[in-house]
Amino acid sequence: MAEILLTHSNHLYSDRKQVRKMQPYPPLQTLLAAARLRELGYSVALCDVTLAVSPDDAFQQAMAEHRPRLVAVIEDNFNFLTKMCLLRNRELSFRMAAAARAAGITAIVNGSDANDHPLEYLRAGFETVIGGEVERALDSIDRLKAGIWRAEGPITDLDSLPDAAWDLVDMEAYRQAWIEARGYFSLNVISSRGCPYRCNWCAKPVFGSNYHFRSPERVAREMLRLRRDYRADHIWFADDIFALSAQWTRSFAAEVERLGAAMPFKMQSRCDLMTRDTVSALRGAGCAEVWMGAESGSQKVLDAMDKGTRVEQIYEARENLRRHGIRAGFFIQFGYPGETFDDIEMTIRMIRETSPDDVGISVSYPMPGTRFYDRVAAELGEKVNWRDSDDLSMMFRGTYSTEFYRELADAVHAEVRGGEPHWDRVYTLEKRSANPALSWISC
Repeated sequence: MAEILLTHSNHLYSDRKQVRKMQPYPPLQTLLAAARLRELGYSVALCDVTLAVSPDDAFQQAMAEHRPRLVAVIEDNFNFLTKMCLLRNRELSFRMAAAARAAGITAIVNGSDANDHPLEYLRAGFETVIGGEVERALDSIDRLKAGIWRAEGPITDLDSLPDAAWDLVDMEAYRQAWIEARGYFSLNVISSRGCPYRCNWCAKPVFGSNYHFRSPERVAREMLRLRRDYRADHIWFADDIFALSAQWTRSFAAEVERLGAAMPFKMQSRCDLMTRDTVSALRGAGCAEVWMGAESGSQKVLDAMDKGTRVEQIYEARENLRRHGIRAGFFIQFGYPGETFDDIEMTIRMIRETSPDDVGISVSYPMPGTRFYDRVAAELGEKVNWRDSDDLSMMFRGTYSTEFYRELADAVHAEVRGGEPHWDRVYTLEKRSANPALSWISC
């Protein structure tokens, strides 16, 4: 039995793209919430639906086993899948609320989508929607009133929070999935919360534009613990921005070396942060892969996004990473308002000239709370969220159709990953537009 049952809605097998990738991570924010509740003296249990055959059955069984007085659907606010506010996640959350209510159990929720659509979550059966950083609410969890509760101010001292309750996770299930698919076992850690940059398409419903970091020693010690206690071979730093501070990064590398905590890790950052000194420090700490929001090879598009970076910085960052033997991944975004095929051509040329080790392709995705969303809100139809992470639907009037961008994404992925890019299909779709300009791409 447990007083509080924690769960989340990120069910891997409901997302076709994530099934293909098979890189499952435990729900880190959920585990941090569990650890904080334990500090406060509550008994907790976890229903982790990530790898469940049936998430609904797993949740029903967990309620029957633990007979909690409270269900807390705490989404992993560090996982980009949660931040995408996918429909299949929302639907599972709603089913959990209905199941809890049918069992006479109060349910509360925290996450990006609940922050964006609190009234829908209340109508679905949740008693309280927690806005902002969930740990703020946990300190008064028995006094939360029905409705919307919003945290006042960010948590500035992240070292005051406990490490995640890793013991609640079925590590063997995750290890088996990783080993079978990838040949190694990876776990997730965060060194910071938030992002101070102002890209106008980026939604920040939980952490806002604040940025706070854990001490380098604390992060290095958690890496060491995950390697020793759970036999992790690899770490994914799930921060929005890793290595924002060059000084922090150097201190982190020094702590990793002092503690003997080094192991390969991947992280995401910005191209303008990947300077020679920072990349050198990252390599010393074990960094094996950096994903950067390159977004576009067109300066016009970057400026329209308020990205605050220059195209030449993408080239410089790629070369710095190559020099230190670190893999480089680019996040590329097509379809931003005003993007022409000349801009797409610049992006593909940039990819070909820099030769990243991998790319992740998306199309511009309007999220509430962003200036980009406000700009295209009048063009949105009934569908305002992707079903899963492989959706790639254009939900406003872009330059080209959804079909075009899907073919473009497939072609770019294939070219970078050594497959067979079907540029002829892209060419055919582009020719239907009012601005045919694709003949160069087939050569």
